[in-house]
Amino acid sequence: MAITSANQLELLQTAEAVAREKMIEPGLVVEAMEESLSRAAKSRYGAEMDIRVHIDRKTGKATFTRVRTVVEDDDLENYQSEFTVQQAKQYMAEPKVGDEFVEEVPPVEMGRIAAQSAKQVILQKVREAERDRQYEEFKDRAGTIINGVVKREEYGNVIVDVGSGEAILRRNEKIGRESYRPNDRIRCYIKDVRREPRGPQIFLSRTAPEFMAELFKMEVPEIYDNIIEIKAVARDPGSRAKIAVISYDGSIDPVGACVGMRGSRVQAVVNELQGEKIDIIPWSEDMPTFLVNALQPAEVSKVVLDEEAGKIEVVVPEEQLSLAIGRRGQNVRLASQLTGLDIDIMTEEEESGRRQKEFEARTGLFMETLDLDEFFAQLLVSEGFTNLEEVAYVDRDELLVIDGVDESTAEELQARASDYLEAQAKAALDNARALGVEDSLIDFEGLTPQMIEALAKDDVRTLEDFATCADWELAGGWTTVDGERVKDDGILEPFDMTLEEAQTLVMTARIQLGWVDPAELDAGTEDDAEGEDEIDETNEEAGA
Repeated sequence: MAITSANQLELLQTAEAVAREKMIEPGLVVEAMEESLSRAAKSRYGAEMDIRVHIDRKTGKATFTRVRTVVEDDDLENYQSEFTVQQAKQYMAEPKVGDEFVEEVPPVEMGRIAAQSAKQVILQKVREAERDRQYEEFKDRAGTIINGVVKREEYGNVIVDVGSGEAILRRNEKIGRESYRPNDRIRCYIKDVRREPRGPQIFLSRTAPEFMAELFKMEVPEIYDNIIEIKAVARDPGSRAKIAVISYDGSIDPVGACVGMRGSRVQAVVNELQGEKIDIIPWSEDMPTFLVNALQPAEVSKVVLDEEAGKIEVVVPEEQLSLAIGRRGQNVRLASQLTGLDIDIMTEEEESGRRQKEFEARTGLFMETLDLDEFFAQLLVSEGFTNLEEVAYVDRDELLVIDGVDESTAEELQARASDYLEAQAKAALDNARALGVEDSLIDFEGLTPQMIEALAKDDVRTLEDFATCADWELAGGWTTVDGERVKDDGILEPFDMTLEEAQTLVMTARIQLGWVDPAELDAGTEDDAEGEDEIDETNEEAGA
């Protein structure tokens, strides 16, 4: 088939038809045709030639040209598409390096193989343009809800027609008991949009917590208007969920607004989620109060929060324990997800027994170390003293408020505690020296004798040894092994050393040894601070 014999307008008509069908620019289809014709011409004239094709956007006429570029003598590699300045003078008046000589060549006869190759090039280019359009359309819609139609199911994954493309709802993103048939309508959350070799992939989800938040935003106008804010969501998809809300208008009850008249608003969300039970909880800045709300419908007797450890202890009546934990631990698990804290639930009887054991252990400690009778030791524990350091170094007035303790008794108590602690410190240092600890580590500020002894038992005997330690080796940490978190015990973890304290001590040791220049360290800190200031300024400008 010769190009010249074809209806020249047919090319443009074909391009427009394909562009309308695929919803892409007609110009992209024409460019694909130009490239396909160019490849066909190269197969006829020679692959090393630079053959270019231009299709007139008005008439559809295809023009074939051969292009040769002027290069330096030493750079001449391809004699078919390049020539030197001297060679170019035969065709050009004043050739310069970089100039191009363009001459028209006869159109090619497209055989069966060339036509098939051209078709493949056009299809590939059209697919790439379609993928680009689809990615541009959906990349900014991640984090929103979309309605689609089920096309088919493949290995448990649902392929959804979202209008101008296909999206995938993976098996693990479906609510457990859901099943779909072709042409069923489906509502999903766009979890991610990624550009991949086979085209943009739109990943949907119906189990994401954000899906529930977006559903509430659609059903509750106050959330859409930012009068009520969803602060946290925790889900056990298809079974139960908890959602924490706060109102910025004192006249609007956030829980009541989300429930709606006779439960109409929350029921609409429940129906969409296949009957998933939803607990709507008022948010509170006070974490213990928020946790009490999160554990509803169970009643809580007491909450003890340990912010440093990120843990919280909850005490409930015996008859409320199963309700607080929930079926298969569901209630406490969702409450933990909602608050971001590890929750330890115990009954009042268990908590009382634990407190009694702690009381007896502290009483025994004071009786043994301070040579006190049981009554006096119990008196100290009752006043809140937990260890010898508190007795030895507390302000004496705090001892004088205890019934039966006068000035001389308080002085004697502190003297006994100090003597015992000094004896312990001396024994620890003697043991450390016996293990081979050098004075460089003993004299290092920030380590107690007991810490030095613990380091010595772990073969850390010099300041150089200490400076090579990682912060987690000292303070402890967590490692993920085969998808599970494994605890790494730190050498100084029993002494309540934090990662920040460990970092400071190790860095100080490195500076003392001359391994780190403090000036460079300060400069780096200033650069970080300036960078943070620039980010803050940029954010302020963006906000303005």
